[in-house]
Amino acid sequence: MTTFVDRVELHVAAGNGGHGCASVHREKFKPLGGPDGGNGGRGGDVTLVVEQDVTTLLDYHHHPHRKATNGQPGAGDHRTGKEGQDLVLPVPDGTVVLDRNGNVLADLIGQGTTFVAGQGGRGGLGNAALASARRKAPGFALLGEPGESRDIVLELKTVADVALVGYPSAGKSSLISVLSAAKPKIADYPFTTLVPNLGVVTAGSTVYTIADVPGLIPGASQGKGLGLEFLRHVERCSVLVHVLDTATLESDRDPVSDLDMIEEELKQYGGLDDRPRIVVLNKIDIPDGQDLADMIRPELEERGYRVFEVSAVAHIGLKDLSYALAGVIAEARAAKPVEEATRIVIRPKAVDDAGFTVTLEDDGIYRVRGEKPERWVRQTDFNNDEAVGYLADRLNRLGVEDELMKAGARAGDGVAIGAEDNAVVFDWEPTMAAGAEMLGRRGEDHRLEAPRPAAQRRRDRETERDEAGKAYEDFDPFA
Repeated sequence: MTTFVDRVELHVAAGNGGHGCASVHREKFKPLGGPDGGNGGRGGDVTLVVEQDVTTLLDYHHHPHRKATNGQPGAGDHRTGKEGQDLVLPVPDGTVVLDRNGNVLADLIGQGTTFVAGQGGRGGLGNAALASARRKAPGFALLGEPGESRDIVLELKTVADVALVGYPSAGKSSLISVLSAAKPKIADYPFTTLVPNLGVVTAGSTVYTIADVPGLIPGASQGKGLGLEFLRHVERCSVLVHVLDTATLESDRDPVSDLDMIEEELKQYGGLDDRPRIVVLNKIDIPDGQDLADMIRPELEERGYRVFEVSAVAHIGLKDLSYALAGVIAEARAAKPVEEATRIVIRPKAVDDAGFTVTLEDDGIYRVRGEKPERWVRQTDFNNDEAVGYLADRLNRLGVEDELMKAGARAGDGVAIGAEDNAVVFDWEPTMAAGAEMLGRRGEDHRLEAPRPAAQRRRDRETERDEAGKAYEDFDPFA
């Protein structure tokens, strides 16, 4: 069973916001004490965080569906619902986050770097928060927003300074094992290494990381063998090291043709032309290997390569190679531009920016798109006439009706609010009459304006006595 996975498709779902509560305070001698419905809790976010101890995406390969918890609904007595718990997903350093179309959403490099993959839905307001001087006792509350759900792709690109490339069994694993403390699997057959190995090398005052990339053969950039799966691991390196086998037993191969083949594959993959190259002629401890190295070294140097003759087994030439790599890496680090602190850019809202758009589509529907209108629609309970009337008021105050009129909409035209796959469609009437007006002034509860029963009975008795007294005074026995 594989223990290394560097590409997975992940399905994330943030938590839904809790619904607001519509409640009226009641107690002895005070049956209608006003609205006291609490707000719903916020749904949990799904966040990716870089952890140095994590080196593979294997866990997400086995469990690709991840969901944060939902917020709890509000309750009476002004009790706010509990917020959903955020879901934190640890990922390796060098993880790239893409959408399903291949667009890069985030490049996570460095311990603690975070990316919110799914935003939790906000909780709905309770009727206590919706009360106002005009709407003293709302008989409705807002619904919680659904959490964000989407499919993302995680790709791991090893963060290393040096990448060892070459044919299978060229000695890359042996070389990284003697240059660093890494302990990769080493055997005398091709494709022994099935995953990139990473090691840390110290050369004087310079410390750098080195990785070997397995499986490069002709056609690797087109998916042949294992090369395409691991070519992405050389993208972040500062130096490319060609490890050439000077003691190959295959009659149709030689170090120069191997170098040309690997360079062609790197060219086909693209994006690596600016990286400095160093050539390592390995296995010179074998007599034939040393002879072949002496023959091809002048040709390689004529091409402009720095050539080092080494033997990973006999530990020959390793110190010179290590310090040469340290020098190149030091130069690359010095040439890298200094990272400046991210500037905070404040972009004020334009004066004429209404926050939404109204467009006429081919089917004659006027579509309203904007953050506020779409959010308000999601939070509206359309089974409650008063809630629908409240939505109508909000849209009217935002200026949606005015924009519809400017766009040429007439009474009875179809209007859709939201995206095509999840829109609310209705026939537009200029005043957005929704039936809530039958309740009196929208949002008011006339029960709160009525006197208490005992006081009303007392007033009724006083009225009866006054009427009786007036009738006695007006009585004429001789009439």
